[in-house]
Amino acid sequence: MASKKETKAKGGAWRPATRLVHEGTLRSQFGETSEAIFLNSGYVYDSAEQAEARFKGDEEGFVYSRYANPTVAMFEARMCALEGAEAARATASGMAAVSASLLCHLKAGDHVVSARALFGACRYIVEDLLPRYGIESTLVDGRDLDAWQKAVKPNTRAFFFETPTNPVLELVDIEAVSKIAHKANALVVVDNVFATPMLQRPLALGADIVVYSATKHIDGQGRCLGGVVLSSKAFIDEKFHNYYKQTGPCLSPFNAWVLLKGLETLPLRVDRHCASAVTIADFLAGRSEVGRVFYPGHSDHPQHKLAIKQMGGGGPMVSFEIKGDKKTAFRFMNALSIFKISNNLGDAKSLVTHPATTTHQRLKPDARAELGIFDNTIRLSIGLEDPEDLMEDLDQALAASGR
Repeated sequence: MASKKETKAKGGAWRPATRLVHEGTLRSQFGETSEAIFLNSGYVYDSAEQAEARFKGDEEGFVYSRYANPTVAMFEARMCALEGAEAARATASGMAAVSASLLCHLKAGDHVVSARALFGACRYIVEDLLPRYGIESTLVDGRDLDAWQKAVKPNTRAFFFETPTNPVLELVDIEAVSKIAHKANALVVVDNVFATPMLQRPLALGADIVVYSATKHIDGQGRCLGGVVLSSKAFIDEKFHNYYKQTGPCLSPFNAWVLLKGLETLPLRVDRHCASAVTIADFLAGRSEVGRVFYPGHSDHPQHKLAIKQMGGGGPMVSFEIKGDKKTAFRFMNALSIFKISNNLGDAKSLVTHPATTTHQRLKPDARAELGIFDNTIRLSIGLEDPEDLMEDLDQALAASGR
């Protein structure tokens, strides 16, 4: 394979939309237009001496696809260009990215401070998995800066949070929390899935590590699993890469290719998702069947000013409380036609989720209540359909929910 790589245009750096089409492209001797899929596990060397040099790190090149692969490398390079990161490693799923980003540098005796409002599997990592290996954890209200400060211990080594949160879209002040963490010599890990890299750049706000479930908006069509960890070159090389190489949470080349295709249309899709989300949030706010609407882009969101400060829009997700109970919520969901019942998000198709019985079902009722998740809480992932059709679908389902 030729090592020729796409370079930035003369006169300055490419803008995001251009980067997401061209950045990091590696072309073979055949000069293919679309990125090639290298579905291979191993690589052939010209000599035994070359193999030795590759393994010692004296010569650049691919060794084994568990470590690195040309197609995966293109995805990593393109994500770095978008995120403004020095280095990245792609993983088999978003949860692989989360767990690896923490476990690669934590050890027994260390302490993690985490926001309590997390995706259910992420909370499992912090509350259940890390303590098994002697790593303490403290959960705090991510909105409360004093809570972050008070939770710091001499052995605190990492802060972890998502913003906006799943599912009720609370925000964490990335810049302020990062300053608290760095005073304690702790690294800041941010799950940026809900905001997408188009709306929020945690590294520029002070975070040290950003993780994504690329399964969501980066793919954007519900086709494959994937994740990515982005950080400094020092962190990736010195902390992450050896863990990644030895434990094997690598992304498949085929999935990397699918995600590359997703990145090409990410700006267009996120713009449409967000525009429709504003329309849907406004629609729900005016309905008598709806109690509270959770949307950072709304002026009545309690953290709207923070949303304006650190996000480039209100986001593609909308959550709300329907007036009634679990049966009411289920009647509403079962009456929907366009919105599909799914625990996924970030798809071209609009999706509806009941968090209390799916993504956060493992939490006890009092823990869910602490997070603002009740039996009448509903999460919407707004897709690419015509917003008028989406409103008509919501209208008839809301009417049916009271029957």
